Amino acid sequence: MKICVCVKHVPDSAAKITIKGKNQFDESITFILNPYDEHAVEEAVRVKKQVGDSEVIAVSVGKKDAINTLRSALAMGADRAILIKTNVRADSVITSRALKAAIEQDGKPDIIFTGKASIDNEGFQTMYRLAAALNMSVASNVIAFSLEQERVLVECEMEAGARGVIEMPLPCVIGTSKGLNKPSYPTLPAIMKAKKKEVKITDLESLAIEKPMSSIEILELKPAVEERSSKELKGQPEEVVMQLIRVLREEAKVL
Repeated sequence: MKICVCVKHVPDSAAKITIKGKNQFDESITFILNPYDEHAVEEAVRVKKQVGDSEVIAVSVGKKDAINTLRSALAMGADRAILIKTNVRADSVITSRALKAAIEQDGKPDIIFTGKASIDNEGFQTMYRLAAALNMSVASNVIAFSLEQERVLVECEMEAGARGVIEMPLPCVIGTSKGLNKPSYPTLPAIMKAKKKEVKITDLESLAIEKPMSSIEILELKPAVEERSSKELKGQPEEVVMQLIRVLREEAKVL
């Protein structure tokens, strides 16, 4: 079985972001493997061990330092990797087209795992665009996965705490959520071994990607400002409950 896992090189959420100009930020900060993608890699490796005679290929679109994220995926158990190098800001359109081209060039897989979103943009589009381009079924927010011959059974988180069970044929695209598994930390021998694994480097021009310019223009970046306020509710318990419901519904708008 051939398994692909799409990963992204993202800024560490614990890092202090410095805005440069209107729409740039200081990229000298620490970058990491997108946390949602960690679950994708973990599940891909688990399926590989379950099936046997399988291969896991990690694929990423990004600048040359994204190779560090691919090395992380290789240390977790991926067999080889492909870096689609780009110097432009790759939105979901460019990313999905680049991934499609690289994946088809390498040979179409049976399953593609990827995180449900990236923590930097949270666009929630790439996996759907990729699945549509490859004519594959897709499921996102996956918290349980099982493989049964030529089909998969997944459990997905849905709105309002609901869960849905979906059966899909192979090949398919799976968007993983944090409840799916617990990513393992690579051992030192695994990290050293990852440095010797194959990483193929290509680019948008070599893949003949249409419309290489980004379809999204970022006009301005601003640091997030976290505002907190408090309100004291007074009265009898029954009155306080009704006040709380009103505040949550009309002011916080969470009900």
